[in-house]
Amino acid sequence: MPLSLLLLPLAALVAPAPRFQADTPDPAVMAKIREEGLKRSQLPQHLAYLTDVIGPRLTGSPGLLRANEWTKNKMIEWGLDARLEPWGPFGRGWTCDKFTASVVGPTAFNLIAAPRAWSTGWSGTADVVFVDADSPEALAKFKGKLKGKIALVSPIKELPAHFTPQGSRYTDEQLAAMASGALAGSGRPRQGGGGGGGLGADMTDEQRAAFQARMRQAQMVGQILAFCKAEGAVATLSQARSGDGGTIFVEQATVPQVPTAREREEVRQPGAPRAPRLNAYQVAAEKLMIPQIAVGAEHYNRIVRMVQAGESVSVALDLKVHFNGDDKSMAYNTIGEWKGTDKADEIVMAGGHLDSWHTGTGATDNACGVSVAMEAVRILKAIGVKPRRTIRVGCWSGEEQGIFGSAAYVKAHFGTATAPGAEHAKFSGYFNLDNGTGKIRGVYCQGNTAIMPLFAQWLTPFADLGATTVTARNTGGTDHLSFNSAGLPGFQFIQDTIEYDARTHHSNMDTFDRVQIEDMKQAATVLAAFLYNAAMRDDKLPRKPAAPAGQ
Repeated sequence: MPLSLLLLPLAALVAPAPRFQADTPDPAVMAKIREEGLKRSQLPQHLAYLTDVIGPRLTGSPGLLRANEWTKNKMIEWGLDARLEPWGPFGRGWTCDKFTASVVGPTAFNLIAAPRAWSTGWSGTADVVFVDADSPEALAKFKGKLKGKIALVSPIKELPAHFTPQGSRYTDEQLAAMASGALAGSGRPRQGGGGGGGLGADMTDEQRAAFQARMRQAQMVGQILAFCKAEGAVATLSQARSGDGGTIFVEQATVPQVPTAREREEVRQPGAPRAPRLNAYQVAAEKLMIPQIAVGAEHYNRIVRMVQAGESVSVALDLKVHFNGDDKSMAYNTIGEWKGTDKADEIVMAGGHLDSWHTGTGATDNACGVSVAMEAVRILKAIGVKPRRTIRVGCWSGEEQGIFGSAAYVKAHFGTATAPGAEHAKFSGYFNLDNGTGKIRGVYCQGNTAIMPLFAQWLTPFADLGATTVTARNTGGTDHLSFNSAGLPGFQFIQDTIEYDARTHHSNMDTFDRVQIEDMKQAATVLAAFLYNAAMRDDKLPRKPAAPAGQ
């Protein structure tokens, strides 16, 4: 049974609650945290180094390993015991060494485009063919017509004008509506979406039809790519997942595969166990792969219209890539540790994922989160506090491929909810930041209603900075879920959306210049206070009751 939404206004939560009287934040320490975090922040230069200098950090790539080493060394510089912890095996890394794309005839123009991660490379010039097929029967018409060609494998996309701002913050009215519960069941998928419910028997007919349409489309993409490969096409061009105006949202390449009978059954039965699929980062995928280029919508549409007008269009590509490692290759998390005092055997953690996609520099997703977590610990070091509990910072990898790095860490150190390890009972809580560059507006409590009055008190010193909202609502899609699934308290902060979905999330525009630095200073300040309070209180953070067996 899905958890019902519970949203409470801050004013209601800060009413007298004897159980948490001892958790009232120390005003003197909170003032020092604010002074250091807002006026002497080192976050901008660290975030700039991660993004401008190190750049994209695809899991398994040399870029990510460089970032692992840099974050480790920076935390050692601050006096933490920092190390790289391997997890896996993951598979191969991938780096794009060079890429250019242009139409060379009949009219020449450069393309806004990017290869999909783990695509194979190709360099040369070839004519294009528009593979206008939405079914296996339509695809068969192109047999014998693709050898040596570049295939256009997406339909034209309509591009309506933008009449609303691409960037936004929560207004006071919206936050009040959240607190009153008026937005129950709505909101962004990654901010308050509450996981992936709605599959299977509890789907409406409309949801089931939409799900089946998406599944058929995804299966058709793999089938078209497999057909293009078999027919001798040299590369494919397609629409980016979303975006316009020069912004393209790009993730990994699709392994060209014809759907199996079991996968076709999944279309008819949403919620059925998914058949195992070959991942793009596995060695066996390379022989099936065809170079896959995502093209900006305006440019892609233009090429298709030129073909439809009867023109013979030629495209020049220069895509050079290299793979590193094999299916047994490990990936790494960076872990920093600051030993506590009288409760040093108990643990408080903060973190975010260090890995990114490859077309931008992974600034808002998620160098911001990593930099905030590191800066929070630096703030506490700088003001000279002595935490009672041990504080750890986790810079995770493999998040973009499935929250792999944090899940491996939790299993190795804490075990599972049903088979807890030695440290499970000693764990207090984990705080995650991974919703872009917006300042903290509150906390998702993941159904942990017992903790809500406590967090309300901890937010009180930062109400003037916009952090006011405490909700029992779940949010998904990032590394706090690894802790939650093990029966441990894990939390994600509510953040202003800014341009996350519209401009930066997995896009070529996810760069340092899209970061709102003052928001990130605020976030690091709030997180530093949460870490301090969690490390200093007499008791560990309260946990949710264990789920009944079978749920």
